[in-house]
Amino acid sequence: MSAMRVRKGRRGFTLIELLVVIAIIAILIGLLLPAVQKVREAAARMSCSNNLKQLGLALHNYHDQNNKMPPGCEPDKNSSGAVTASWRSSWKVYILPHIEQQNIFQGWSFTSSSGYSNAANTGRVNNITIKTYRCPSSNLPDFYSTSYNAGSIEMFTTYVGVAGSSADTTASSGSYGIVSGGGILYPNSKVTMVGITDGTSNTLLVGEQSSHLRDSNNQPIIGSFNAITSQGPHGWTMGANGDNREPPNYQSGGDNRAFNTTTVRYPINQNGMSNNCGNGTCDNTGTNLPFSSGHSGGANMLMADGSVRFMTNSVPLQTLQWLATRAGGETIPNF
Repeated sequence: MSAMRVRKGRRGFTLIELLVVIAIIAILIGLLLPAVQKVREAAARMSCSNNLKQLGLALHNYHDQNNKMPPGCEPDKNSSGAVTASWRSSWKVYILPHIEQQNIFQGWSFTSSSGYSNAANTGRVNNITIKTYRCPSSNLPDFYSTSYNAGSIEMFTTYVGVAGSSADTTASSGSYGIVSGGGILYPNSKVTMVGITDGTSNTLLVGEQSSHLRDSNNQPIIGSFNAITSQGPHGWTMGANGDNREPPNYQSGGDNRAFNTTTVRYPINQNGMSNNCGNGTCDNTGTNLPFSSGHSGGANMLMADGSVRFMTNSVPLQTLQWLATRAGGETIPNF
């Protein structure tokens, strides 16, 4: 009898009880996963915002030292301002000392297509990742291996300088879309804070471009170079063509590519796009590629006062274009 009682005391769970427990655990996991994903995305979005704040500080520090913002992109020039070679460096190169990347910037030669085919320069950024230049939510490739840029492998950065608006008076058309000089970071720019008469809190400086160009089905357009962004296949160091003039005279009607900058022509996260140079959205590289992000519903934007705003996809294009210019005198609605 005693032995029988012991055996009865060891009775385990029935199959039905086990299935009920498993079902409860599965339900709890299903409820928790979206919450965990939301927390992760919130952290990534905050990290992205902090990156832009660091870029804002770097650009302001550059201005304090040089009494002007860096050029958005430019060709190589001599001391008198005459062009010596196309494809100098972008604004992302000029602010390297201000984001704790002095080791890359030190010894950078601003000659011989400094942002493109100068092997000594491009060797400095080969296989290098700079966290400040990359949004954690980005779905872009980390790198692009290419025969361009003297064979270097450069990271895909996820932020783009704002050159202006396709609708402002300085905008002109060329082979790669519309390029403007109405913003702050455009070809051969040298904008001062005093020149931002619309107010620094109402003027875009840098925007997020951390996702692929999208087609009418909202699917990524990869193109020939793994991703279509304003840095193009030549990397974040790439500058501008061999013209020392500012828009609207910069390469009007010609090869007006303005690498690592964009002239606002489309809304945030615009879909229905195509790999089309005439529309400013080609892979090598259009001047009008839209702001984009991996965040839900919008993208982070850096204003000229150093603040960061999350702007939703519903911000009207006209408002976005007004914000892209520094001296349009528009009355900006709430955004």
